[in-house]
Amino acid sequence: MFRKRPLSHLRPRARRSAALASAGTALAGLLVGTLAATASHAEDQSACRPDGLYATPGTDVPYCSVYDSAGREKMGAGHQRRVIGYFTGWRTGKDGTPAYLVPDIPWDKVTHLNYAFAHVGPDDKISVGADGPGNPATGMTWPGVAGAEMDPALPYKGHFNLLTKYKKQHPGVKTLISVGGWAETGGYIDENGKRVGSGGFYKTATNADGSVNQAGIDTFAESAVSFLRTYGFNGVDIDYEYPTSMKDAGNPKDWALANARRGGLNKGYAALMKTLREKLDKAGSADGKHYLLSVAAPSSGYLLRGMETYQATQYLDYVNVMSYDLHGAWNEFVGPNAALYDDGKDAELAKWGVYTTAQYGGIGYLNGDWAYHYFRGSLPPGRINLGLPYYTRGWKNVTGGTNGLWGTAKTTSCPAGSGLTTCGDGAVGIDNLWHDKDDDGKESPAGSNPMWHAKNLEKGVVGDYAAQYGFPAGTKLTGTYVRTYDATLTAPWLWNAEKKVFLSTEDEQSVKAKAQYVVDKGLGGTMIWELAGDYGWNAAKGQYEPGSTLTTAMDDAFKGAPAYGARRATTDLPAQALDIDVSLTNFPLGDSNYPINPKIHITNRTRATLPGGTEFQFDYGNSAPGNAKDQSGWGLKVIRSDHTAGNNIGGLKGDYNRVSVKLPASQPLAPGASADLDYVYYLPAATPSNWSVTFGGKTYALAGDLARGTTVVDPGGSTSTPTGTPTGTPTGKPTGGTCTAPQWDKAAVYNGGAGVAWKSRSWKAKWWTQGDEPGTTGEWGVWQDQGAC
Repeated sequence: MFRKRPLSHLRPRARRSAALASAGTALAGLLVGTLAATASHAEDQSACRPDGLYATPGTDVPYCSVYDSAGREKMGAGHQRRVIGYFTGWRTGKDGTPAYLVPDIPWDKVTHLNYAFAHVGPDDKISVGADGPGNPATGMTWPGVAGAEMDPALPYKGHFNLLTKYKKQHPGVKTLISVGGWAETGGYIDENGKRVGSGGFYKTATNADGSVNQAGIDTFAESAVSFLRTYGFNGVDIDYEYPTSMKDAGNPKDWALANARRGGLNKGYAALMKTLREKLDKAGSADGKHYLLSVAAPSSGYLLRGMETYQATQYLDYVNVMSYDLHGAWNEFVGPNAALYDDGKDAELAKWGVYTTAQYGGIGYLNGDWAYHYFRGSLPPGRINLGLPYYTRGWKNVTGGTNGLWGTAKTTSCPAGSGLTTCGDGAVGIDNLWHDKDDDGKESPAGSNPMWHAKNLEKGVVGDYAAQYGFPAGTKLTGTYVRTYDATLTAPWLWNAEKKVFLSTEDEQSVKAKAQYVVDKGLGGTMIWELAGDYGWNAAKGQYEPGSTLTTAMDDAFKGAPAYGARRATTDLPAQALDIDVSLTNFPLGDSNYPINPKIHITNRTRATLPGGTEFQFDYGNSAPGNAKDQSGWGLKVIRSDHTAGNNIGGLKGDYNRVSVKLPASQPLAPGASADLDYVYYLPAATPSNWSVTFGGKTYALAGDLARGTTVVDPGGSTSTPTGTPTGTPTGKPTGGTCTAPQWDKAAVYNGGAGVAWKSRSWKAKWWTQGDEPGTTGEWGVWQDQGAC
């Protein structure tokens, strides 16, 4: 079974403020962008669309402003892969601890910067708090700090002013505003550093009854567009922790709110991403530049099991996989924070029978390689970035294991507010420099340190910054912190045998190995949480301090790398595609979702009948073993598995399991008709991709796969011209003209396939309906959006 792993105290809490700037500034940015759009639209923008990326109906998205003709992101000379650094707003130095400011960023080593965090306010709008001189984002200043002088030409100050100022000097670097985070998914931090339990993604995206809150989503997305235009960001990064159906996941302070909505969180998340994608695309078309949309995605098999098949990936430019926090003091199992590979010895997985349960195939799912292969099931490698932690996690009073590895450290003295009655015995004091405080204001044991402090522990040095964190002069270390490295896991750690303290770390050896993995697998790059943890050696003081050693090592590794993998399929697919809709639905919720047993819902939107015996094939990622089956009597079978070794020690081989399934001879699929396949698999896998359908001696792709270079045809007699557009949508070019279908009538009855016009858009009914207003039923509802008219 899967082990429920509450992830408490994932990230230091932010303390910040600031609101949006004036609408006048936004309007000015819009007018400038509109002029730029004229030149942008002269290109064939569809030629630059990344493989598998959703194309907003009725919108000429300026993809070529960001992507080249192969659909790869343009990142400037010398940057073959992304190096995405999170820059946090709360390390201002105003509290007496060391600052990490915009001038400290290694601007020539990074390609993207994510500012953490904005939040969703009670009004469903993006916010960084109230304006004022104490606002780190838009109001604070740092007099006398070299490089932190404000640009007086900008109407705002703070970090945003400096980010804009330095972007002018480094125009190849893109900035994104990251929204949410561990502390601000179900609420937000106010100007006094107190958490307010209103606003947040849970309420904005999902109503109390589990239905999609489309009005809240629209408000948020519109405010996000205005925010980007006001402050000059290149996109939005959503850090929603977590829209999963698994009970008691995410911040314990959100459990009461989130658990009541669990049945609808996935639908709300998908609707949020689709709406953001469409509003960003329309804004980008007007402004002449493509706005990026990314997410920080979990890597835990437990959390992903409750996120269905992460259907939202089609709307994202790329996914930043949080391939860290895989072990920590939320439980007693002592292991690496961010192992790249499984070693077959993970004590947590072993306890819950993961290695011995036959259906799992011996595959361990708490490692970066497994998480990458999960998302590889629905995305090209280049739209996936591997997460790297520049901080430690650790325990004290460790018993067993090898130098602590795979030992245990259990206690009942858990942090107040954690929701836990038993937990791991987290490291404290000098071994927990970046600690949070619990609800009682006490140190939250977690072994959380910036890597520059961990390097000093390894060297036996108490840095001169210790006093700034409350340690008295003359503080000395107890015991010796011995570095150990496990090449199978690609994981270093520090072991203090005298104190029985285990600190999971990252250093140059592990980062270089992970960078090489990114190169070898064709990934888009890496994501860093957070830049302020990187280190450099100060020879004059004889200590490590904040620096750029690890980021430089990554940048160096990527300089000579080939271009990243831009194609999702590993085998050739047909050039012609059919409008046959395939979706996965009816996922059982939470702990009932094992084995994973959704329905594959197939709808024939062509004019031809699909005869009995029609064969469908698809790939699903080998994050799940090649033993999928069906319970509908259709004869589903896995016809190829790229990974055949059973366990994944040393990493999963290849990418996919290929499936074949045929319509029963007695069950042809007429135009407009649907059929359901009862599908079963045993470890989490992302949305199946690379579909084909064969009948009448010919094989086609499916339009909903959004593959580059395909043309949608209709075997019933008509041929259309869209390439890589979503199922049931027009080509992505502006339609113009007027609506020709009859206006929607609340009292009228509409059968599946009926068309109406409503609020200047065309709509098609998927099934019988009466009284359901088009545009209010969500992506998975009865009305399918056909675009503007």
